[in-house]
Amino acid sequence: MLSAALAAGLGMAYVADVKAGAAGTPTPAAPPAVTPAPIDPTTMAVPDTLEAHIQAATLAAGLDLWGILTLCLPGDPAAVLPATDERAPPAKVFDNLYYVGMKGVAAWALTTSQGIILIDTLNSPMEAQTAIEAGLRDMRLDPAQIKHIVVTHGHADHYGGAQYLADKYKAEVVMSDADWAFLEGPRAPQARADRGPIPRRGRAVKDGDRLTLGDTSIEMYVTPPHTPGTLSLIFPVKDGAMNHMAGLWGGTGFVFEPNHENFVTYAASADRFAQMEAMKGVGVILSNHPAFDDALIKIDALKSRTPDKHPFVTGPNAVARYQMVASQCAQARARALVEPKQIDPSGIVK
Repeated sequence: MLSAALAAGLGMAYVADVKAGAAGTPTPAAPPAVTPAPIDPTTMAVPDTLEAHIQAATLAAGLDLWGILTLCLPGDPAAVLPATDERAPPAKVFDNLYYVGMKGVAAWALTTSQGIILIDTLNSPMEAQTAIEAGLRDMRLDPAQIKHIVVTHGHADHYGGAQYLADKYKAEVVMSDADWAFLEGPRAPQARADRGPIPRRGRAVKDGDRLTLGDTSIEMYVTPPHTPGTLSLIFPVKDGAMNHMAGLWGGTGFVFEPNHENFVTYAASADRFAQMEAMKGVGVILSNHPAFDDALIKIDALKSRTPDKHPFVTGPNAVARYQMVASQCAQARARALVEPKQIDPSGIVK
């Protein structure tokens, strides 16, 4: 069930309508008034309370960022992801960026003047074959041009196909130094028959490093604690004569030990990455799970786009709001661990 505060936030418009007049009964139009300046939730001071953080997240999400707002729901946000995965149709999203993933987990191919940088590799060698390799060929790209494989973090649904592709195409696997250590340590994910193996150590990068191939560079920032060394990325994308900067938040769900320190760390990482995105003029939101960035909905919208409007180019304000939702939901979870649980006579909170 929704928390009481989130339910209240999502229902504010309905409540306002009811207060204005009886349901279904039009109310007299108000006299024209000066239109107030748009509210920018990213500049608002938020009191450190559970309710305030959830309300701030809801306001920041607006009507367009409901995918990331699921982080504020009770329980595991990963529950919004499809229980069973299947291949999504490959798609050219920008002139140099292609979606070659599944319906529940993404893989992105960034083309450059000297080959392809692949971002994440799905769950297994089989998925790498059926979604990534086949998807690239469907897009008239050659999988043999994969030169680097960036694994955003050390979870098997992102590294599962990495070793298969690295062996087949002599590509370099790139991951943060912290996550290579994570995968080599006692907390590494357990082997599963439906997941690919942990890849052999390749290039280890640190916070702020750049990966350059031909005419394209990816900036990489370490943003724990989804994993200790989760990488979030900033890179250029092209749409005809227009150039944009894309930001990919590398580890979204709260799939870590649910303690106060981790939630505070998550919020700090989200806030810091938002600052990096603002400095670089990022106007495109990307995720490695399409449920969070609505990638598949936006890909479908590409079919009817106009030349001057790209569904993925939502602008810096939406990018800032996206990161604010992630941060505020994490701060809400941190407060929930220390605030006394309130009695809820309505029965909304379960």
